[in-house]
Amino acid sequence: MNEKEYIEQRLQDQIDWYERKSQSAHQWYRLLRGLEIIAASTIPFLAGYSEKYVFVTPAVGLLGLLIAVIAGLLSLNQYQERWVEYRSNCEMLKQEKYLFLTRSEPYSGDQPFALLVQRVENQLNRENSQWVQLSKAEEKQGGN
Repeated sequence: MNEKEYIEQRLQDQIDWYERKSQSAHQWYRLLRGLEIIAASTIPFLAGYSEKYVFVTPAVGLLGLLIAVIAGLLSLNQYQERWVEYRSNCEMLKQEKYLFLTRSEPYSGDQPFALLVQRVENQLNRENSQWVQLSKAEEKQGGN
């Protein structure tokens, strides 16, 4: 695989993947947190009408249930953490790409392409190793 193929097929593909995943996690986080805030702020408002309207008590209960479900989803799926992690990895890969394309340090010496591949693949391998460890930890927690 030559430089152009590697950059287009491997590096840019990974940058695009992290970009999409970061955006998706960010959108889910903001949506769920927004719903959680709206539901939580509606409860005190409705509580003031609980004696006047019979439907208010069940509505308050449903809003409390919605808040608990949203909090559980945010905790389970870790959208905020993943958004930050994916964004960080995306930006790191972009930086490596631009440093390489401009032949800036550390790519100004001998064999810059080999160094790029080594650094990018090491970062991707670290990310994959962390994912495997997290998956195993989640499996153990689910089995208890």
